Amino acid sequence: MEPILFIAFGIIIIGLWFWAIIDIIRSRFINPNMRTVWLIVVLLLPLIGTLIWLFVRKDLITTEPRKFDPKFNRENY
Repeated sequence: MEPILFIAFGIIIIGLWFWAIIDIIRSRFINPNMRTVWLIVVLLLPLIGTLIWLFVRKDLITTEPRKFDPKFNRENY
């Protein structure tokens, strides 16, 4: 195999690895402790962890809007 193919393959793997790390950090998990678990998996097993993350991420994250609804009482000011 040509060395350029190895370099291209390495760049693709590193790019996917960084994307997975950023995606894990930015995602809202159903169970908040899963963020730490997935970061450890992806950091320790870059290729396998990233591929697994690509296939199971939809089942682990939530797309519900955040439930932050403050009701400030401004009449007392």
